[in-house]
Amino acid sequence: MSKQLWGCVLLVSLAVAPSVAMSAESSSSTPAKAAVYGHRGASALLPEHTLAAYAQAIADGADYIEPDLVMTKDGVLVSRHENEIGGTTDVAAHPEFASRRTVKTIDGERIEGWFTEDFTLAELKTLYARERLPQLRSTAFDGQFRIATLDEIIAFLVQQAGRANRGIGLVPEIKHGTYFTRIGLPMEDKVVAALQGNAYTRVAPVTIQSFEVGNLRYLRGKLGRDSNIRLLQLLGDPKQQPGDVLAAKGNQRYADLITPAGLREVATYADGIGPSLRMVIPLDAQGKLGTPTSLVRDAHAAGLMVVPYTFRPENYFQAAEFRSGEPNARNAEGSVAEMRAYLATGIDAFFTDDPALGRRAVDGDGTTAANP
Repeated sequence: MSKQLWGCVLLVSLAVAPSVAMSAESSSSTPAKAAVYGHRGASALLPEHTLAAYAQAIADGADYIEPDLVMTKDGVLVSRHENEIGGTTDVAAHPEFASRRTVKTIDGERIEGWFTEDFTLAELKTLYARERLPQLRSTAFDGQFRIATLDEIIAFLVQQAGRANRGIGLVPEIKHGTYFTRIGLPMEDKVVAALQGNAYTRVAPVTIQSFEVGNLRYLRGKLGRDSNIRLLQLLGDPKQQPGDVLAAKGNQRYADLITPAGLREVATYADGIGPSLRMVIPLDAQGKLGTPTSLVRDAHAAGLMVVPYTFRPENYFQAAEFRSGEPNARNAEGSVAEMRAYLATGIDAFFTDDPALGRRAVDGDGTTAANP
């Protein structure tokens, strides 16, 4: 597959926004440049999955924004990193919801907390988002932003694309698809209906991602190959299993998906893979970047694009040679340097918590960033 990210320029006239150019390429004029995916918005700067975080990502030059999707009790798609919301909202401060704290097993993992599927949308709208990593990032914006629905995010994206006068893509992730299906809240058809029900996302670059296999296969059959919606197979720890495989007591592991034969099989239903950073370039014994694996080359040989996750601007997350200052400190230059090391492997796009730094890495130091 070409490194150009799927597509020619499309024009769409919308009643709610001016005509804007839809492009799955980088916002620069060079098609070969990797695209910048705003991971949960500009989540290094604002509480993740809020409209404010998405707005910041767009202002900082993200080519795509990413909402993780889970379901409410009354069947509404909302954007949260997980269905457990104790760590990303102020739900614990609401005495009226104290009795809903519970323990569940999600994809084989025992988790305690509050879960979106136990709340109606109206109830979730009484909560405020808060910073998920308070030990590393500012909590100054805690208590200012509400949980957003997928429909609200799409409407907001239309508005922001019109204001920016450029195409901005959407990369929704279906979280725990098999779990939600088993409790009577399947997401896949609702996601597609929301995307196809809006004039913008019906033609704009959209990529649906999942760590599961079965729902991507289902979506490929539903959408075919001619849709504007592409599919990204996310890859977890090679030793682990996709959630649907685990639920079915199957044998497949992520390690099986990243062999040349496994990648060819992935290409029968997906357009790309989303590996963790260290699956592309592992760390050596000193915590520095080692020798790149063959994953990018093998994926490209199978016709798949490669979109690794996730670059973060704090030393805590960076390879040892890029760190500078205190262990938990923000280190913008180190993050840009690390991104460029990965760009050299030929990746097609990447997820970053700080899209302004992603733009610098892709476009060069001469680019003016909103968050230098």
